[in-house]
Amino acid sequence: MIPRYQKIVLWVLLVASVLMAAYLIRLRARAQDQLAAVPDSAPMPVPVEAAPVQVTLLIANDEDGSLAPVERQFALPDETTTRARTLLNDLFAEYAGPDSPHPLAPVSAVGDVFLLPVPESNAAHPQQMAVINLDGSFVDHHPSGILVENLTLLSILGTLHANFPQIAQVRFLVDGHARETLAGHADLGRTYLTANDVPRGVASDAAAPPGTDSSEKTPAEGQP
Repeated sequence: MIPRYQKIVLWVLLVASVLMAAYLIRLRARAQDQLAAVPDSAPMPVPVEAAPVQVTLLIANDEDGSLAPVERQFALPDETTTRARTLLNDLFAEYAGPDSPHPLAPVSAVGDVFLLPVPESNAAHPQQMAVINLDGSFVDHHPSGILVENLTLLSILGTLHANFPQIAQVRFLVDGHARETLAGHADLGRTYLTANDVPRGVASDAAAPPGTDSSEKTPAEGQP
């Protein structure tokens, strides 16, 4: 026979266990309700579509080794570094399209663009250096050859120079690291000066006001 006091203790423990379990279930349900209510209390951001703007792309042509300024309409973000990266990826999307004069693989080209001040620039007209971080898959799929590699770099330099006049210098990285060449020829280890390395005539044509004939192609002089 179980003594009376042991029966009482067992019943007390059983009731306490049931009450504790019910309390824990209630706490869990309350916590889930609080977590579910958090997203509802935050205001949903209203998406804002950027208005298309006119930009100038320096389009390379492998057949005659030239660069031609071409006007396009793109929706670009306001922030400068994101704007530059988006513009360059739009440029390479042109090269990945059918009948491209400078065919390149349809892969992501530019991962990031970083803008740094140029210390020796005029304080009244500060200049910037663009550090362009190319995607490794883009570099791995890039055609090898002196002309085709140089045209790719000149197309980047000319497009930046036409749309971001404050960018005076450009350096290249690949997946965040220095690399000697693009695909065995074009030098990625040097600093490019847009005012000197963009072929003569391209920058002036690209900056010409609307209505000016800028369809004439300019040979890629002074290739890097």
